[in-house]
Amino acid sequence: MRADPVTSRPAQHDHEAATAGGVAYRAVKRGMDIVLGSVMLAASLPVIAVAAAAVVFETPGSPFFLQWRASVGGRPFRIIKLRTMVAKADRLGPVLTQLRDPRITTVGSLLRRWSVDELPQLVNVLAGQMSLVGPRPEVLPIVATYPVRHRGVLSVQPGLTGWAQVHGRDELSIPDKLELEMEYVTSRSIAMDLRILARTVLIVLTGRGVTR
Repeated sequence: MRADPVTSRPAQHDHEAATAGGVAYRAVKRGMDIVLGSVMLAASLPVIAVAAAAVVFETPGSPFFLQWRASVGGRPFRIIKLRTMVAKADRLGPVLTQLRDPRITTVGSLLRRWSVDELPQLVNVLAGQMSLVGPRPEVLPIVATYPVRHRGVLSVQPGLTGWAQVHGRDELSIPDKLELEMEYVTSRSIAMDLRILARTVLIVLTGRGVTR
């Protein structure tokens, strides 16, 4: 049995990931990811371009930030984001962003406020590494600390937005987020995914629950 790259233990969730949710659900969900993801990415390209230019204008370095996150079964993949912190911020502080984190730039604060920094992840969605809706992918060191009961979040594809995102986002502790994500894993459906997408739009417009 193949080892889980996050914990070096057997990837027990691979079989669950292959069977959970039903074939029809997964097919429709992937279709939504491709169709809606393509439309959203095309519409977002001008916004991403302007935001990237603003990032570079304020601080030197690449406008994009790549980070290893955990996907299905704990397999790592590189998430794409617009950079919202100073270059090499991961060497200047903790892995997770803190409240009023001094590493966050002025432009970065605005991008976080309106979730513009997340738009490049539509590339991850179209590549099949993520879905529009699912548990938010976490950094590998944090995933390695998940208790067994919460590792079920790794049985489904991570999402651009998710159940925890529409219930508090950064205002939630990691355990609270995981409890909500487990609710999604056990109750997910196309109707639920559409409801999450609709609520995400409202939350983005209000900027609720964002750490700045």
